[in-house]
Amino acid sequence: MKTVKVNASKAYDILIGEGLLDDSGKLSAAVVAVGKVCIVTDDTVAELYLERALRSFKEAGFDAVSFTIPHGEASKNTASLISLLEFLAENRLTRSDSLVALGGGVVGDLCGFAAAIYLRGISFIQIPTTLLAAVDSSVGGKTAVDLKAGKNLAGAFHQPSLVICDHKTLDTLPPETFADGCAEVIKYGVINDRQLFDLLKSKGIKPIIEDVIASCVKNKSNIVECDEFDTGKRQLLNLGHTVGHAIEICSELTISHGSAVAIGMVVVTKAAVAMGICQSGDLFELKSLLSAFSLPTECPYSAAELANIATADKKRMGDSISFVVPYGIGNSRLLKINVSDIEDFIKKGI
Repeated sequence: MKTVKVNASKAYDILIGEGLLDDSGKLSAAVVAVGKVCIVTDDTVAELYLERALRSFKEAGFDAVSFTIPHGEASKNTASLISLLEFLAENRLTRSDSLVALGGGVVGDLCGFAAAIYLRGISFIQIPTTLLAAVDSSVGGKTAVDLKAGKNLAGAFHQPSLVICDHKTLDTLPPETFADGCAEVIKYGVINDRQLFDLLKSKGIKPIIEDVIASCVKNKSNIVECDEFDTGKRQLLNLGHTVGHAIEICSELTISHGSAVAIGMVVVTKAAVAMGICQSGDLFELKSLLSAFSLPTECPYSAAELANIATADKKRMGDSISFVVPYGIGNSRLLKINVSDIEDFIKKGI
């Protein structure tokens, strides 16, 4: 088992290993009060892992209940949030009780946001069951639901008390869902870790899954510790996401988050090449690695369509948005672009 420590406003550990799900109750009892706990999951994960999780928490002394949502991004909305909050109140969870997010990014975001606002904040634990959640969304305390105008527009910063990553649960992922997580893994390499990028080229991910997850969350924790509330350096983690979120919305969520981020990374890198701040060889390397992990690299939407949505992105500050732009593999920087120039910037990358 590997342990990565996060020293944000609330310090906590990320535990990475095989078979940790069956010990999740005991591990949680070491960091939160042993009282009531609500395990939040989706219908797909529930069939695979909910009974094991409930059993583990009950054996550790918790009074455990569960709340299940339909799988998919469409469930990450205000209606699901209110339903969860009502469920917590009906089951009389108190401020000394806890939530557990058992699932992927949708479950983690929804559960974390509910934990942030229920009774003005209670503890929660992340148990990611997708690669994307393991390397990205379960770490760092960003929680949110989507609004009609865009993704993650209602949310809060609320750090978990513990992250338990049993990478054995990733074995049941469909290939396309695993590929979604690969996009986020590759993202870390492009942002600031050329060594990780080259390792992915030579060895892939599955043969060294524990090391890859540990490397990604260590990269993220280092950034979060410097900028927990996303006002500067943490924005680097949004590489590919501004365009990616616009692609998701244009597709009415038929294009997955990982696929959209992969395309978004290509768009901003291609734009950087056109602007003369990135070498064409870096673009070729990125596209080749994405393709090797069965991720798309071509954008199906126009610059005008994407720019119209991107201007409503939560990262907009007044009349500008800071895009994350690769100056080379392992060297990404923030580039502030005026709202009026966003369509032209995206057009360079399509």
